[in-house]
Amino acid sequence: MAVTMNDVARAAGVSLKTVSNVLNDYEFIRPATKQKVLDAIAELGYEANLTARSLRSGKSRMLGLVLSDLSVPYYAELASRLMTVASARGYRVLVEQSAAGEANELSALQGTFRQLTDGLLFTPLALGADAVANRRGSKPLVMLGEHIEDPRFDLVTMKNVGAARALTAHLLAGGRRRIAVIGASAEDSAGSPGLRLTGYREALAAAGVDFDPALIVPAEWRRDGGAAAVGELLGSGADFDAVFGLNDALALGAMHELQIRGVNVPADVAVAGFDDIDEARFASPSLTTVAPGMDDIAERSVALLIDRIEGTQKAEQGVHVEVEFELRIRASAP
Repeated sequence: MAVTMNDVARAAGVSLKTVSNVLNDYEFIRPATKQKVLDAIAELGYEANLTARSLRSGKSRMLGLVLSDLSVPYYAELASRLMTVASARGYRVLVEQSAAGEANELSALQGTFRQLTDGLLFTPLALGADAVANRRGSKPLVMLGEHIEDPRFDLVTMKNVGAARALTAHLLAGGRRRIAVIGASAEDSAGSPGLRLTGYREALAAAGVDFDPALIVPAEWRRDGGAAAVGELLGSGADFDAVFGLNDALALGAMHELQIRGVNVPADVAVAGFDDIDEARFASPSLTTVAPGMDDIAERSVALLIDRIEGTQKAEQGVHVEVEFELRIRASAP
């Protein structure tokens, strides 16, 4: 037979209400009393019915996190940091992968996943601002990323334009003048690809270097996408002396393809990325990249969401936060 709260109360010699207060982390409990309850819980092997507790209290102390694909290194590392920060505030994180699908994103906003959580950290790629606004419900929501920038929503993001401009300026300062960009189309102006391409173009203009759309190659933001994009550049006979992958996975795939084709990195072609994932430090050569403030993104977004949940952040319009970045200059583009 399952152990109940009544069993815990009898074993600890306290009231049922005291056991409930301990389970709900009520702050005004004598330490000795709390320890007796915790000891009884451990001895009896009591497991709280979190669903019932959340129905009674209206709070689950769970945050929802919706990302498109956890196999993407940046998302996996960000999810880990978000969980760590949430845990320090007494919350757990329930993760859902959307695969950038509209139906999946709608389900995360309206389905069981949403009901189980007190608030949502959301990275939409398929839905637009109006679709999210019409279905967001009453629970707090904080946007991550650049797909939707709208005053109706709280948003925590990185300085995409400034970071890409700084990285491109670094490549230019190293004498590179034919800098290929992989991961965007020449016409992109919005979202992560467009914003990073804008920073690249601004740095070229500041250095008096003409923009050449032939050096801009669309690609899926994965290693194989980076490898294929570099293969396309080499096959076309394009003249380039640097590659800027719009994320590290692209850059790592590009660097691998260059090396197996006998192109020396960085002597012949410098390579740089964006995100500073762990693998970047251990690549050969190590990858020059942008550290976009992942720890700060985690801290600021979780704090903002929990402040909304707990009522300490009462601003009616969305709060928008851009975190700072750092260049990580390494051997692939010294």
